Amino acid sequence: MSDAYPHELLEDVEELAGLRGWNEEVYRDILATQRGELSEFAFREKYCWRRAILSLDMTGFTATTMRGGEMDSLLRIFNAQKVSVPVLREYGSHLMRCFADDIVALFEDPNAALDAAFEIHRRIALFNASDLASDHPAECCVGIGYGQILAIGPNLAQGDEMNKASKLGEDIARAPETLLTEQAHDALSSRSDVVFERQTLDDQIFPFFQATLTR
Repeated sequence: MSDAYPHELLEDVEELAGLRGWNEEVYRDILATQRGELSEFAFREKYCWRRAILSLDMTGFTATTMRGGEMDSLLRIFNAQKVSVPVLREYGSHLMRCFADDIVALFEDPNAALDAAFEIHRRIALFNASDLASDHPAECCVGIGYGQILAIGPNLAQGDEMNKASKLGEDIARAPETLLTEQAHDALSSRSDVVFERQTLDDQIFPFFQATLTR
């Protein structure tokens, strides 16, 4: 028989919610699930919804900071947000959050998420070719997931598809790539204006696809 845990455990839902991870209701329900007072099925029934997730990340951010300094990097983030947020709004994103050099947006329709990604890449290129661009222009890459996610946390998106979309957008994609999870690909594979190429990485534990607009 294991010994009792000898240290304090934080289970005050109000204090936990003050850390801005989840709200009080979510913490209360998670605690109830852990105690066996609420089933996992009931928890998922309450919080799950089906959404497409677009995870956008800026490339070369660390290198640009080292070369041009912090202010130049902040201006690159600002420029990327100025270009991208109007596109996300135009294509129907109902939730957008910016943090550091990342943007997360949710869509009901995965087609809208993919179209928004292509349009962001196009407008970033136009912006960089204009007289508004800095010496170190913004470059972005995108990961897209689609499926059942938990509508909890600041992004109202936690779960497997959110994790995969973030991994693709933040760690794997290169500018100006758009990478899709397998579920996002399956939902979009009938599109005739897009070429989907399955990608292979030795250290990647889930399949993903690169999407390229053909017109």
